[in-house]
Amino acid sequence: MSVFDDLPQGIQPAPAEPRLVAAGAQVRLREVTLSAVQDKNDLMLAFANDLALSATFGRNWDALYDVLSDPDTAPQRLALVLCDYPDFERRHARLAAELQQVLLDAQKALAGAGKALWLLSDLPESES
Repeated sequence: MSVFDDLPQGIQPAPAEPRLVAAGAQVRLREVTLSAVQDKNDLMLAFANDLALSATFGRNWDALYDVLSDPDTAPQRLALVLCDYPDFERRHARLAAELQQVLLDAQKALAGAGKALWLLSDLPESES
């Protein structure tokens, strides 16, 4: 059974081979690496770079929500792998809580539009 067999529910553990599992489930997968994030600006840059967002991306919570929740641009089935999320959450609890709220709000908005956004927490190298 795959994480993609059920509807997305919050931030879930990523499967062992997320790219392979996503391809088999016809889910577009994107990765955002959080290992170098030290502050909100770094976090917004990580999303901008890893998701190849346009130069007009506002680098704030509202802009991130808008990009992730836009039903006109979001694929039908999308998974975001948050690389090194457990370490990021330990290092930056407040920033992680704010990010989590934006991600969950986007997940809910897309579900209301009939689209799926899985949020997957990838384990850091030291725990895999």
